[in-house]
Amino acid sequence: MEPTPPTPAPVSDRQGPAARHPAAGATGAGPRSWAAAAGGVSAALTLAVAELAAAVVGPGSSPVNAVGSAFVDATPAWLKDAAIAAFGVHDKTALVVGILLVLAVVAAATGLAARRSGPLGTALVLALGAVGAVAAATRADAPALAALPSLVGAAAGAVALNRLVARAGPGPVAPEHAHRDEAGDAGGQTGADEHEADLTRSPASALPDRRAFLRAATLVTVLAAVGGVAAATVNGVGRVAVAARDRILLPRPRRSAAPVPAGAQAPVDGVVDVVTRNDDFYRIDTALTVPRVDPATWELRVHGLVEREVTLTFDELLASDLVEAHVTLACVSNPVGGDLVGNALWLGLPVRELLARAVPRPDADMVLSTSVDGFTASTPLEVLTDDRDALLAVGMNGAPLPLEHGFPVRMVVPGLYGYVSATKWVTDLEVTRFADQDAYWTVRGWSPQGPVKTSSRIEVPRTGATLPAGEVAVGGTAWAQHRGVVGVEVQVDTGPWVAATLADEISVDTWRQWSWTWDAEPGEHVIRVRAADPEGSQTGDEAPVVPDGATGWHEIRVTVRG
Repeated sequence: MEPTPPTPAPVSDRQGPAARHPAAGATGAGPRSWAAAAGGVSAALTLAVAELAAAVVGPGSSPVNAVGSAFVDATPAWLKDAAIAAFGVHDKTALVVGILLVLAVVAAATGLAARRSGPLGTALVLALGAVGAVAAATRADAPALAALPSLVGAAAGAVALNRLVARAGPGPVAPEHAHRDEAGDAGGQTGADEHEADLTRSPASALPDRRAFLRAATLVTVLAAVGGVAAATVNGVGRVAVAARDRILLPRPRRSAAPVPAGAQAPVDGVVDVVTRNDDFYRIDTALTVPRVDPATWELRVHGLVEREVTLTFDELLASDLVEAHVTLACVSNPVGGDLVGNALWLGLPVRELLARAVPRPDADMVLSTSVDGFTASTPLEVLTDDRDALLAVGMNGAPLPLEHGFPVRMVVPGLYGYVSATKWVTDLEVTRFADQDAYWTVRGWSPQGPVKTSSRIEVPRTGATLPAGEVAVGGTAWAQHRGVVGVEVQVDTGPWVAATLADEISVDTWRQWSWTWDAEPGEHVIRVRAADPEGSQTGDEAPVVPDGATGWHEIRVTVRG
């Protein structure tokens, strides 16, 4: 006699809705994570389509660049200072990475929202597209159809999101279904009967299908990748500025710069090159992506409080009497001992000659220079009309300006921090008054005028170094543009200030290197440096970079072995 099979246990209502509804239970962590992934993949397609459209419409219409630039424009002085202090010349890379990380989080949240409500997900995607469109359309260098790439990308993303979320399975159980579940077998059905009936009532298309979702997600990912490659290709084909720069032959200057003295480089290994290579020159500006300006269409307009307006083309500029000058530039955000300073040989037209053609009115005291991307700088009129080599520069260290350093034309003004003088990709000079106009950083809390402060730094040895006792080579650089460095002194611990040996001077508009031999004794030591210009010694009073440049003596700490 065969054993009697056990009687199946009755299905109890207390097992909960998930037990009675496999389809509903399947909408837990798995489908939710699929919905989040759907948001991320759709966002990738959105960006790829938008960037492809931006490559056709114009670089100013890129939603990432437009939103990032809007963020830069809204950045207060303290946050700019903090970003540069943390990331230095990589501040823009950090910003783009931050934007993409935030976008990834928002995209995942949008996918989860679309899982609950398709219209809500669509509305969120279109709202994000609208933000990008407004940011692009309101940029100073916005092309006519600047808003279009963001809107087209958002439309593609919304379609992809809805298709993917539909394949990720149903959203949470609707309230009416939950109420019916709680009612149990009030209608007389057993748990098993109710389970079977519910499965009959659930459409097959509502069940999550992992394979269908993965196929759809893979397709959208491939489309996003193709769009990204196409955008890069179109951008590469359209780099007129790069090709034009490569064809430029700089003219011989009317006045060549004097050769760099053989003794201008300090005789200490590790001290920076006295002439900074283009690739090593610091870059701090407000452009999230480097503007690409075609020199064939470039024009500079001089207007405002002048007797006559002047317009200059790039060919006319190259045909002018250009001069060479070694000039050291410094960023106002450079901390004490920082590296946001560089020295180069520049080729350009003295700004005073162009202003002389325009004839500024007697009541003018400032020139507001404007970049192609809308950045502005306020430069005192007097420093652009005196005998210093304030240039509309076209060349840097014997080559056309690199794109990231202002090609085709930038301003170079000795003695002033870059934020009030060194406008890159310059297209406009308005002769005006400080009382009438504010520049980009002035309205953000920085001083309207920024003369460079006398500064110095120790480059060898590095702070934290462990050194042998005995003779130790110490060296570095000091600068006091348009005044000149006349002395450098070094102090160890609380000892006396000792004169260092100055390297030969290139000009009063460039930095000057120094060296000193220290008879180091075992122990922990602090080394300080200070420079002097013709007006006196560099101040030891510490001040932050805001609003017009940092002050204080640079110091390092080293250990000398016994």
